[in-house]
Amino acid sequence: MARNRSQILLLRGINLGPNKRIAMPELRALLTDGGFEDVQTYVQSGNVVLRSGLRADKLGARSEKLIAERFGFDVDVIVRSRDELAEVVRLNPLADVADNPKRYQVSFCDGEPDGAAVEQIAAAAAPSERLVAIGRELYAWHPHGVGRSKMWTKLAGKGLGVRATARNWTTVTTLLDMAGGS
Repeated sequence: MARNRSQILLLRGINLGPNKRIAMPELRALLTDGGFEDVQTYVQSGNVVLRSGLRADKLGARSEKLIAERFGFDVDVIVRSRDELAEVVRLNPLADVADNPKRYQVSFCDGEPDGAAVEQIAAAAAPSERLVAIGRELYAWHPHGVGRSKMWTKLAGKGLGVRATARNWTTVTTLLDMAGGS
């Protein structure tokens, strides 16, 4: 194993309704018992900062396995290193329009999404919405919220051809701070 470094786990679709419920203290204990260090969580939607020497793919697979064994259901886990998350924040391609961090979302994908799928999602955007794809991230601005956004409905679906989970800008920057700043 390589030297331990800060990594961020983003769990998809937990604690949104009555299914796939995971208490954050239980998740922290599970990951700590699983051999990870300095395990911290942020809010209830499955944001974890920890230290591990595993590569991202191994860390994600190990975390998914631990969660399935302990909680009895599958959860997609997307992993970013602290440096990768810092780059997401540094790039911030919608900084000139996204003035409300709660309505500015970043979708983190486990691979680069298909260009045609991204174009279809962008085509569903309302005139005031924006979508920028950079590598494995999709930055989406929803100035009127995601509730009625057709673009958000497509982003949250499975049409990207890759596994993905989204976080608002407040969560993204908070996770970076937790992982050691910018």
